[in-house]
Amino acid sequence: MSTTAELLKGAAELFPDEVVTSAHVRHFELPAGAGRFALITLDNGFDHTKPTTFGPQSLANLNAAIDQVEAEAANGEITGVGLTGKPFIFAVGADLKGVELLKKHDEALAIGKGGHDVFKRLSALAVPTFAYYNGAAMGGGVEVGLHCTYRTVSKALPAFSLPEVFLGLVPGWGGCAILPNLIGAEKAVSVIIENSLNQNRQLKGKQVFELGIADALFEGADFLEQSLIWTASVLNGSVTVERPEVDRGEAWDQAVAKGRTVADSKVHGAAPAAYRALDIIEAAKDGDLQKGFDAEDQALADLIMGGELRSGIYAFNLVQKRGKRPAGAPDKSLARPVTKVGVVGAGLMASQLALLFLRRLEVPVVLTDIDQERVDKGVGYVHAEIEKLLGKGRINQDKANRLKGLVSGVLDKAAGFADADFIIEAVFEEMSVKQKVFAEVEAVAPAHAILATNTSSLSVSEMASKLQHPERVVGFHFFNPVAILPLLEIVRGEKTDDASLATAFGVAKKLKKTAVLTKDAPAFVVNRILTRFMGEIQNVIDEGTPVETAEKAIEPLGLPMSPLVLLELVGPAIGLHVSETLNRAFPERFIVSPNLKAVVEAGKRGFYVYKPENGFKPELDPEVAALLVQGDSVLTEEQVRDRVLDAVAQEIGLMLEEGVVAEAQDIDLCLITGAGWPFHLGGITPYLDREGVSERVNGKRFLAQGVASVPA
Repeated sequence: MSTTAELLKGAAELFPDEVVTSAHVRHFELPAGAGRFALITLDNGFDHTKPTTFGPQSLANLNAAIDQVEAEAANGEITGVGLTGKPFIFAVGADLKGVELLKKHDEALAIGKGGHDVFKRLSALAVPTFAYYNGAAMGGGVEVGLHCTYRTVSKALPAFSLPEVFLGLVPGWGGCAILPNLIGAEKAVSVIIENSLNQNRQLKGKQVFELGIADALFEGADFLEQSLIWTASVLNGSVTVERPEVDRGEAWDQAVAKGRTVADSKVHGAAPAAYRALDIIEAAKDGDLQKGFDAEDQALADLIMGGELRSGIYAFNLVQKRGKRPAGAPDKSLARPVTKVGVVGAGLMASQLALLFLRRLEVPVVLTDIDQERVDKGVGYVHAEIEKLLGKGRINQDKANRLKGLVSGVLDKAAGFADADFIIEAVFEEMSVKQKVFAEVEAVAPAHAILATNTSSLSVSEMASKLQHPERVVGFHFFNPVAILPLLEIVRGEKTDDASLATAFGVAKKLKKTAVLTKDAPAFVVNRILTRFMGEIQNVIDEGTPVETAEKAIEPLGLPMSPLVLLELVGPAIGLHVSETLNRAFPERFIVSPNLKAVVEAGKRGFYVYKPENGFKPELDPEVAALLVQGDSVLTEEQVRDRVLDAVAQEIGLMLEEGVVAEAQDIDLCLITGAGWPFHLGGITPYLDREGVSERVNGKRFLAQGVASVPA
């Protein structure tokens, strides 16, 4: 059998570029006569912008620190051991860059085993151990603390999670086995499964304490000092930590069953990680931790060698890295300052945009519309939203007053926009209307002002074609709801100059949006792919396949919602409008569905009704069913799925040939951040590669082997 040190040495050789975390040991006397104490601090030598991780060499360093304190504990030289992190960061888990490099199952098994072997030594020391969660803790960072006897947490801690299932893994260094045995299966399932599958929801310090993960909660300012005073009280017996009895009966089974229901609703069996985690939680009911650790090792190794995790890491890197350095963006030094924003329109979309610009830029924002009532309604919406933020304690009264003072509405564009630097229109999606608006704005706006359009599908170049200065027009397409979806498609028109584009990217960054540069092509990226995707579903329904079959066919992708529920969210009229725009551009691939047209003309908001007696599950609206005219060609779920995926693969192939975006990675980034497509698919292209669709349709993969897949 290899020793832990040998395992980690072998793993470290596979990963020469690891950012290594040190484990510094220092000693001091605790107050109240509680004796000499050893504190291990995890620190990678960088500031908080580069969080501390555990690669093989980092685990080896922690192992060596434990060697030292183990000897001291055995010799009676210390009364306890603590573990904490550098300022603002406790530790954020395994180094995913190292995981990507693994090519063999036994290498992956060594990573799981190595982590377990190091961490479980903390619970085996001859003295009590304490984890002090001083800052962000995720994954293995949470788990190393779970192996300690006691835990404290900072009220200032911003993010605490076991995000593995979100990425396509399981908490594999003790999380699945220890957490349910510490706080009960129901709470553990909530942290490991529900939070992960809800876009990796994070816990704050107070919640960590309330869940029973931590035994004490202290203010951030003197967190470590208070934790050590508390530690002394525990060691000298003046504080006794009481933990509620864990229910190992029916409650445990119900929690696991609930977890399976959550997983089914989110990924429909399409991604294995959640189910593997639930299997381990289920088996941990008898409290045999070592059995749980062995199961975690196996699950970890199997998943590391699977496509889902590779897609998850790829998606994570797209959002964290590529999303912050957009491909093709001009030099940011060309960007001009934006000290005032104009918004043309005061409807719901325009009002949401005004609120976003106001909150992020904190500069004057002025709305205009065709009558005073609309203008007042738009400004009123922004004021009401600011009041909500104040009510939730997200901003204080001073800031609320300041923000309200910065937003105004006028009817006269000349009065509103004469000193604006950035003017965005969010009016009716009709070319002639938008051209008229831009002509009016150009006449009154300063020469340097950017003219941005929030169009979802129309040509930015055509919109700018009648202006004296088309070089300052840029597409700035947000996704609804504006406050939630991070994507911003920035569209370069034929005449758009670098300074205007650089300013647009600068504004996007201040808005905290993920900006992707796209060519001025019909419907840009997300709407073009979704319209082709939805169009093919609509086609098979029109040809005769039952609605239910067409919808169920797509479930194995694990999308956030079914196609027709998505259509309802977008609005059938908008869906129809985009399909008409694309039909004019590409009539051979984009068919305007007569059934969708009939649904829109009948004023229906979607295909479904939701009744309380049926638990609000979607049911085909009888009035819509009566409108549908179908052929007699009925496909199976598999045939529908093949046809839809083939259509999407073809469209993406054509978009890349046309240069709509720089690379397939940008398509995936757009779908993840603009349409909520799951991390476990990696967006869409890794899934199409994995299922063999890319080669079937285009004769080649979208991504090289080893990118979002196991290296050859």
